[in-house]
Amino acid sequence: MKKTKIIWLLFLLLVPAMLLSGCESVTKRADTQDTWNRIEKRKRVIVGLDDSFVPMGFRQKNGKLVGYDVDLARAVFKQYGIKVDFQPIDWSMKETELKNGTIDLLWNGYSVNPSRAKKVAFSRYYLENRQILVTKKKSNIKNLNDMTGKTLGVQNGSTGVTVLDEKPKLLKDKIKNHTPVLYDTFPNAFIDLNANRIQGILMDEVYANYYIKHQPNSSSYRTYVSKELPVEHFAVGMRKGDKTLKRKINDGLGNLQKNGELRKLNEKWFGQDSNYLGPDNN
Repeated sequence: MKKTKIIWLLFLLLVPAMLLSGCESVTKRADTQDTWNRIEKRKRVIVGLDDSFVPMGFRQKNGKLVGYDVDLARAVFKQYGIKVDFQPIDWSMKETELKNGTIDLLWNGYSVNPSRAKKVAFSRYYLENRQILVTKKKSNIKNLNDMTGKTLGVQNGSTGVTVLDEKPKLLKDKIKNHTPVLYDTFPNAFIDLNANRIQGILMDEVYANYYIKHQPNSSSYRTYVSKELPVEHFAVGMRKGDKTLKRKINDGLGNLQKNGELRKLNEKWFGQDSNYLGPDNN
């Protein structure tokens, strides 16, 4: 009996150590392994995305996946003869999926910020964005202060959550219970906004502008841009060990800027005459 107890005690002590060791090896591999040769050999790269994020990557009524980032990713890897497979993921688990190797890239309106930079490597910036407040005009909410005591919605794992936590005085300290309602996708947040279950959504400007523009009741919404919220940049997220992949993406983006294809994509999806691309940070 005593021997059995000792074996069980040893097992209970060893399991956490084994799990910790496994986590450390996964992280170490993600931070050191360069997977470009494997990607090039299989002629396929896997991009993780939230497939409801208009206009970056979303499903049309017929189920077809389209979007700015979908076009951009395909245009970059076409230069290398590599096919892009898009894998819908739980956006709140995106960095974990990347680290575990389920996907190779995060390319879906992925904002650069210091907390994410600790976990992933970023490509050069390819689009500017900011967080904005979306409300219904009938609520008469015109700025952040008007959200005092009101209920705010935000997507789980989004930049909006980070902004709320890093700058609580701007909005988090004002809203009801000082806690937002978290949604898996923004369309679900809009359902509650329309039903007045929440009174505002903190979200990406590029998403808000495109989504509202394509709603039958678009004139019923109000968007508020606060100068206190910093300008953000979208970039491609990848494992820190993928230095070759990062260089290939940066070079590919640069080629699209030079040949004018980047400008065409900006005109197609945003109606903007823009050929913006951040500097290569290799």
